[in-house]
Amino acid sequence: MNKARELKKMMDEITARLETISVDGEAGDGKYTVTATVTATKKIKNINLSEELIQQGDKEYIEDLIVTALNRAMDKAQNVAEAEGRGAAMGGLFGM
Repeated sequence: MNKARELKKMMDEITARLETISVDGEAGDGKYTVTATVTATKKIKNINLSEELIQQGDKEYIEDLIVTALNRAMDKAQNVAEAEGRGAAMGGLFGM
């Protein structure tokens, strides 16, 4: 039972750490850009559209860039979470 509590505490600590890590995903061609920022727990923190993109006004293009930027950010978040999990495993999480 004590090991279960230790495991839960460790998992809670990992989750708390992941919530403090932010990653960005970007889409666009440099002039027309979207940047999406998410936490490593995959919570969206921010979406930034370049002023030029907004002025350009192509709704479908903007939507495509937002989706692409979010998917890229989510992929990075997944990679960070997996790396943190591997680090915890190497640090003794599964050696209890």
